[in-house]
Amino acid sequence: MVNVRVRFTKFFIAHDCGQIINPHGLENQIDGSTIQTISRTLKEEVTFDRSAVTSLDWVSYPILTFPEIPEIAYDLIDRPTEPPWGGGEPSAAVVPSAISNAVFDATGARLRSVPFTPDKVKDALRRAT
Repeated sequence: MVNVRVRFTKFFIAHDCGQIINPHGLENQIDGSTIQTISRTLKEEVTFDRSAVTSLDWVSYPILTFPEIPEIAYDLIDRPTEPPWGGGEPSAAVVPSAISNAVFDATGARLRSVPFTPDKVKDALRRAT
């Protein structure tokens, strides 16, 4: 039997969005985007049967809980000669691949379809051996 528990305690993010107008506001945007994307990558999945959506509440549609939220460390790249652009959404693009690559580095198992549920991780571990 394989017991799988994926837990990330710290996320490191280098973020370049041109000129930074409000560093604290940018950190808040990155926090929200990163946490939401970690939740989507590890847990969130709309479920349905042949006739309707079955994930209708917070019990049947799991999300990341406060104790599961990792620390987020920032390296904000300020380029004052460049125009400011995208603060929160760019970090969402790299979170699934960062988690997948961390799992691959630790286990040799490739995860390619979110959410990375325990069953998907167990299946990937079996295929990697």
